[in-house]
Amino acid sequence: MRLFGSSKKKAEATGAALGSVILSNGQEVEIAARINCLGDSCPRPQLMTKKALSNAAAGDVIEILIDNPSSMEAIPPMLPGLGATHLETIKGKRRWEVYVRKD
Repeated sequence: MRLFGSSKKKAEATGAALGSVILSNGQEVEIAARINCLGDSCPRPQLMTKKALSNAAAGDVIEILIDNPSSMEAIPPMLPGLGATHLETIKGKRRWEVYVRKD
């Protein structure tokens, strides 16, 4: 049995950008942190997103990798309360890539 918080998954963050993504509006943004929530169900992706945003600087873009539909639907509405903006959700193969910016 895996207890909440005992997973080896962590948010990736470095002093340098982890790459960039081009959003549907043509804007290219640098990714400051990546959260791998693949295989996780609610509420873990929301809690990991909240933690990553609390550690982010204003303007940082965080990429959240999710394969759980209910988590994908829950994250964008919670962002304004966390001082963040939902930039875009991109449907990939067997996952969603959610991009958020810390305000």
